[in-house]
Amino acid sequence: MSDRRHGVGVVIERIDMGFGATQVLRDVSLEIAPGEFFAFLGPSGSGKTTLLRLVAGFGAPSAGRIVIDGTDVIGLAPWQRDVGMVFQNYALWPHMTVRRNVAFGLEERRLPRPEIERRVAAALDLVGLGALADRRPAQLSGGQQQRVALARTIVVQPKVLLLDEPLSNLDAQLRVQMRREILALQRQLGITTIYVTHDQEEANTTADRIAVLDGGALQQVGRPIDLYDWPANRFVASFLGSANLIDGTIAQEGQAAIFKTAAGLVLPMADPHADGAATLAVRPQAITLARAGPGWPGRIEGREFLGGQIRYAVAVGPHKILADTAHRRGSPAFDLNEAVVLAIVADQATVLRG
Repeated sequence: MSDRRHGVGVVIERIDMGFGATQVLRDVSLEIAPGEFFAFLGPSGSGKTTLLRLVAGFGAPSAGRIVIDGTDVIGLAPWQRDVGMVFQNYALWPHMTVRRNVAFGLEERRLPRPEIERRVAAALDLVGLGALADRRPAQLSGGQQQRVALARTIVVQPKVLLLDEPLSNLDAQLRVQMRREILALQRQLGITTIYVTHDQEEANTTADRIAVLDGGALQQVGRPIDLYDWPANRFVASFLGSANLIDGTIAQEGQAAIFKTAAGLVLPMADPHADGAATLAVRPQAITLARAGPGWPGRIEGREFLGGQIRYAVAVGPHKILADTAHRRGSPAFDLNEAVVLAIVADQATVLRG
């Protein structure tokens, strides 16, 4: 589509939203850069879909502003905001052909028929469905229906593309294929995109940046790798991948900082840290297991074969700690109930406060 638009910025400023006594969103503020692929990530009930619907115009916040391309859109109807939304269930007209489904928004805008035909053909070619234009939705696979929904949305050339859990109805293999296609399409069009999902893998593999929400509040915003490596709190650490959360205190011993648990387990810290109560967030792959050597003594309580790695559950005093080891054909695994020594790579441990 040669007449595609450049991406525009979206600013969400101090948004509150409630239904009666239930507060759904609490003081949410973030900025989305022009052309960015941005994800709202969180569990069910976190407020991510409500926030997306507020951007789309399906509801009004109790407080705050939403600015799209420099215009405050609060009070504007959805069709006045110049955004396009792909719904979770695709919302296709079953009695219309693929071509008519895609043309519907342009017909409502009363564009000239030659312009409609040109733009519909271009949109269908873009999503690889030009040859299926005369079929009806029931004659298409789930992935093809999802492409029709995308084509119907991008054909009106919105400033912002909104995607609400668009892959949740597809099987696992097709989800992987479709998320790659969506990302490739977004890069080709250069359109600012907001993607709602509860699936960490989808967010990590598609988004330039992610906003993590829980309980209606923004927990952290950042690039996927930064959120994983430097979580801001316990929720982010445990929601984005697996993390061992180990409670203890940090104290200074000479020139070094020492982390110590209530059970007496001690770990020298890689960098100076202020004294006081703290939680260490440690990813399973930052832990090594051995049959002897320095470290914390433990015992293997569980083992999961995950293909490229083996995940062990290790009892270390009162703690249950997950540790991943790379799997190689022919390499011996640790046995259940086997005594091991667990070592944490100190510079891979994130200190969480509060």
